[in-house]
Amino acid sequence: MSLLVVRGLMASYGTTPALFGVDLSLNEGEVVALMGRNGMGKSTTVKAICRMIGSTGTLTMDQHDLHQLPSHKVARLGIGLVPEGRRCFRDLTVTENLMASTRRGPWDIARVANLFPRLAERKGQVAASLSGGEQQMLAIGRALVTNPRLLILDEATEGLAPIVRQEIWSAISQIRDETGMAILLIDKTLRELAKVADRAVILARGQTVWSGDMADLTPDITHAHVGVHQDQNG
Repeated sequence: MSLLVVRGLMASYGTTPALFGVDLSLNEGEVVALMGRNGMGKSTTVKAICRMIGSTGTLTMDQHDLHQLPSHKVARLGIGLVPEGRRCFRDLTVTENLMASTRRGPWDIARVANLFPRLAERKGQVAASLSGGEQQMLAIGRALVTNPRLLILDEATEGLAPIVRQEIWSAISQIRDETGMAILLIDKTLRELAKVADRAVILARGQTVWSGDMADLTPDITHAHVGVHQDQNG
């Protein structure tokens, strides 16, 4: 049975339509890549799932109708979001940021520190003093200590130095291998996505235009709908 089900999802920003029929699903323990060119509805889909924007269509998490819930109750169902922009409490320390988000479960501050040793080294520093990559690690850590069943990563490696991107990809692989957590990934790095994702869903102009196993994602499909070839990083 699917953990997350999205069918015929439609959404607007005011009077401006943004989604015209998004279909996707995730099973327990599955990693799905949500792909597409910029402005095609990927982040809007995430906002709709997390109830940060109104929407219509089928939207369920573990058979709970998310349309009936405010965003904080959606989070309590087990959705952990790492949004664009490396969001954290800039005036709080690393430890305080993690403490503010912690809920009971296997993921705690010590486990996050083991996943990201840099955060352990900087546990007493305020978030504003961290590098961009360290802030992104902290944002991921904050989502993990909520102990989600579904982790959503929206452009988690965007704009980071190559060595930091690789650290984050390694952490995502570790999370997948060690926890069996369901993960929805938005990213443009096809080479890395192919290593961690089971399936892909591609959006174009606010609707699903392709879905299938990563092994079936051919260069022609990615060139047509994502704008890059399979063997490119961009």
